This record gives sequence, C-alpha cells and structure tokens, in this order.
Amino acid sequence: MKIMQQTNKRLLTSILAALFVIFLGNFTYAQEATEHAEQAHEKEPFNPGTYIIEHIGDSYEWHIFTYHDHHVSLPLPVILYSEHTGFHFFMSSKFEHGHKKYNRFHIDHRAGATKGKILETLSDGTTLERPWDVSITKNTLSLLLSLIFLLWLFISIANAYKRNKDKAPKGMQSLLEPLILFIRDDIAKASIAHHAEKYIPYLLSIFFFIFFNNLFGLIPIIPGGANLTGNIAVTMVLAIFTFIITSVNANKSYWKHLIDAPGVPWWLKFPLPLMPLVEIMGIFIKPFVLMIRLFANITAGHIIALGFFSLIFIFGNLNMYAGYGISILSIAFTVFMTVLEFLVAFIQAYVFALLSALYFGMATEESH
Repeated sequence: MKIMQQTNKRLLTSILAALFVIFLGNFTYAQEATEHAEQAHEKEPFNPGTYIIEHIGDSYEWHIFTYHDHHVSLPLPVILYSEHTGFHFFMSSKFEHGHKKYNRFHIDHRAGATKGKILETLSDGTTLERPWDVSITKNTLSLLLSLIFLLWLFISIANAYKRNKDKAPKGMQSLLEPLILFIRDDIAKASIAHHAEKYIPYLLSIFFFIFFNNLFGLIPIIPGGANLTGNIAVTMVLAIFTFIITSVNANKSYWKHLIDAPGVPWWLKFPLPLMPLVEIMGIFIKPFVLMIRLFANITAGHIIALGFFSLIFIFGNLNMYAGYGISILSIAFTVFMTVLEFLVAFIQAYVFALLSALYFGMATEESH
C-alpha cells in the first residue's frame, strides 16, 4: 500500500511537471511568434510556412529565445571538408545567425534543395559548391544527449536491480518497470513466441529511444526542442535496423513462403510470378512504412501546434481585434494538441516496436 502511494505521488508530480512544460512551451512559442510577426511586419507580411519550417527543421545552432532583435542561441561546431581548401573547423557563431559569410562559406537562404545548408564560394567568386559536411547540428547534438541520457538511466536501473535483488523497485525502477515488462510480455513474447528473448534488447532500445526523444521534442528549452524523431534520416536508420535484423534472422521457411506461398493458386505464380513479386516488394515496403509513419506523425504534431499560433498573426494582419479574438481559441487548441502529443509520443514508440516485433515473428516462425 505504501509503495502504491509513493508511486501515485511520483505519477502526480510527473503530470504536474508535464503540464508546466506544456504552458512553458506555449508561452515560448507564442513569444517567438510575436517577435517573428513584429519583425516580419516591418519588412514583409508574416509567413507562417517560414516560421513553422524554421522550428521543425535542423540548424547549425540551437536557438533558445529571441528578445526584440537579439537572438540568443547555442553555437555548435561546424566541420567541413572542401576539395579545394581541405578541412575547416569553426563555431557556427561565425555566421552570425546565417547573416554573414565566414572564409568562403555561407548558409544558403535560397529556395531549393540546399536551403539551410552550407555552401562554398570558389575562387572565381561565382561558382557555388557544397562541401562535405559533418557538422554537429542541433539534431546531432540532441541525438548524442539522448543517448547519454538513456545510457545513464538504464545502467543506473540495472545496477539498482543488482543491488536490490528480491526487493520492491524504487525510484525510476518503479516508474519504468511496468513499461519494460509491457515490452517484454505484450510485445516481444506475444509476437515472437519462443524466439523473443533474442530480440527484447533491441525492442526495448528502439521503444525508449523513440519515446524519450518524442518527449524531449515537446520541451521548448535545451536539451529539448529538437525535432529528432521528426527527421526522416533518423527514422530511416531505425527502419533499416529493423529491416537488417529481419532479413538476417529469417529462416528458410520465411524465404520459401515469399517465393512459393502456400494456398495461392498456381496461375498467380506461373508463368508470371505475380505473388512472388508482391511478396518481395513487401520486404522493402514494410521498413518504408515504419520510416514514414514515425516521421509524419511527429512532424504533423509540431506543425499543427505551430499552425495554431500562426493563426493569431494571420488574423492580426487582417484586423487587430480579430487577432486578439482568435488568440484565445488558438492557445486553447495548442494546449490540447500538446497534451495529445504526450499520448502520441507513447503510441508511436509502441507502434514502431510492435511492428518490428511482428516482422521478427513472421521471419522466424517455424513451418507447420
């Protein structure tokens, strides 16, 4: 009973902290949107598309907040290799928020595939090339911080289990143990059966990696605020891991069923191998769906929240009173969407782990 009361207190504290983060995030976004709108009004009309893309995209610096015309941000290391001048290493503050050049390099602001990327101006002064870029961007730093956090968290929990054998879990153990058991019993064992133990470490890793990075993306201040799981390169790598593990561990029965599926009429296999082609395409479609689902859902959540803020200034440009009127509705919907994103953070991590487990189960299922 005492343990349950302590767990309830921790849960209540976590909920209150989450609500505080929601309101802090909404205030921060509203303040930044106001600054953006005021600056844009002096030069050109407020552009919601530009405002939203700036917040969900990657960058060479970690923006913290804007006060009037002063941008406060954390500069990050820029590491470039040019075929003409070799390696270059400097901090992103040299670009002064993308407004100035440094040496022969600058951040491209033109619309196109290279927008937001670093370009090099050659000696003739006209030709632009993109150097090899291995810079530590905002998403890269967020990835490193999340890995350090996850390693610290689960090594600490593992050590606590070793110290307190046959005792009730305490602290973070009691908070995360239900999730760990849920992944083991309701996802891994239910989907993979007798091969589950082999895949549990991977399933736990991707679940908590996605779950915590989804949560970090909702925090408006460092170390949160990066749209890591909304970056298609990150979701692609996760999907490739699942694809490789599935393909490497697949048994003979799995590959045989792809080529000669039982119960399928022969005329769908010969002379035109229609069903085998469909099944082989499915091998590559499955990881593609994993990649797109996570990327699209996380990115959409951020776009919707920022879109509600943009409504304030879109209506405000038409009429000042219309802007004030829509602001109440806009902020209310934004708070609702942010609360909903906490649920989405868990659901997307769960779906990715569940589908991965199902793919592993199908690939290792014994023939009947």
